[in-house]
This record gives sequence, C-alpha cells and structure tokens, in this order.
Amino acid sequence: MPSFHPFELAQQGRVDLRTDPYPTLVTTWNGNVSHELPATGTHFGFVQSGSAELACASGTFQLQTGMYFSVAGVATLRGGCGLVITREGYRGFFHLGGPIEDTGRLRYIDGCTDSLLIPPVKLGDACLNLLHIPPHTRQSAHTHPSVRVGLIVTGTGLCVTPEREFPLRPGLAFVIAAEQLHSFHTGNDSLLVVAYHPDSDFGPTDECHPMVNRTILPPEIRK
Repeated sequence: MPSFHPFELAQQGRVDLRTDPYPTLVTTWNGNVSHELPATGTHFGFVQSGSAELACASGTFQLQTGMYFSVAGVATLRGGCGLVITREGYRGFFHLGGPIEDTGRLRYIDGCTDSLLIPPVKLGDACLNLLHIPPHTRQSAHTHPSVRVGLIVTGTGLCVTPEREFPLRPGLAFVIAAEQLHSFHTGNDSLLVVAYHPDSDFGPTDECHPMVNRTILPPEIRK
C-alpha cells in the first residue's frame, strides 16, 4: 500500500488491511442498497451525507448527517453515504453520537484540535477521533506507529508526503500507512476530519479507572 491512499465515498470503495498487525477492513456505503457488516469485529462508522438506517442487535436507528456509531457484530446500513471501518477481532461497545462539533476540544499539534468521539474501552483498544485543522495551517511533518483511516467531512487542503501532495475535499476518504511521513496543510478553509486509530496508548486499565480510583478503602483494609 502507498504511504497515502485516497478514495471517494461515491465509488463504494474497499481497502483490505486484514493482514495489518491490527486487522482492519475499510468500506464505503452509498444509497439505498443494503450494506451488510460482518460478525467478525466492531464497526466504526460516520454518516457523511443523507439519512441512514442502522439495524443491529441493539435495534434499528435513524442516523443523520454528521452522526457516528460503533457496533459489534452483524449490522446492516441502508441509505445515506458514509464510511465504515471494521476492526476485526475486537468487541467494542455499542455507541451512537453526533452530529459532530465544528472544532475539537483537546489541543493537538500546530494549533489543531481533536475530540475523542468513541474512546477505547480499555488501554490499547481502537478509537474514533475528530480532527480540526484551522485555516492557514502548515502542520509539522510527522508519523504514526499504526495505520490511520480518515474522512474529510468539510473543508479543503492538502496532504503533503515526501512523494507528492494530495488535494483534500469533502467526501474523500484515505488510509495513511504506519510510520509514513505526512502533514496536512490548509489555505483559507479549515479541515474537519474523522480519523480512526486501530490501537491506542490511552484508556482505562484494571488498575486505573474512575471506579477503582474513587473507591477509598480504610487504611486497615488497604494493607
């Protein structure tokens, strides 16, 4: 796979990353034809446009533009247009959210911001993020230790790699290979990007989570 691989939602594309250390399958859906999601993992999805119906073990739900979801196991999508990233061999929580906000809530590099839309259930698990890149940004070139999958929600700009520059526009999805140098640049527009990480160095552990951290035992029991 190239360092940066773009593809259009309208093409109903498929990128198979199941030989990756974190097996992942990327698919798009577009229109009223049913899009079946397999039982073999957890599906992270985002509705780029239109109204979509998500049917799964938890029920049937109407999703509008800008909404996102996580669902484990068999599911069906119909209507609208969007991106689904399946993390195979992982069972996440059922989650519906959105519409997304215009900027992130956490600081990121070079004046960018980020929000954690779907957090990892435990340390090391997959997550879904919202990245905001302001106008007139020239990100520092950087890498990630694992693959990244993204979707341009709004705005225009460039992804710059050592090989070439890739124009970015709404409805363009992409995969960035692990350890590949890249940066995002903007002009007069900002960029709003939904980004999937197959793993995380953040999240609860058995020794550190809000329930156990806020359970105060008397000294004689703590020994």
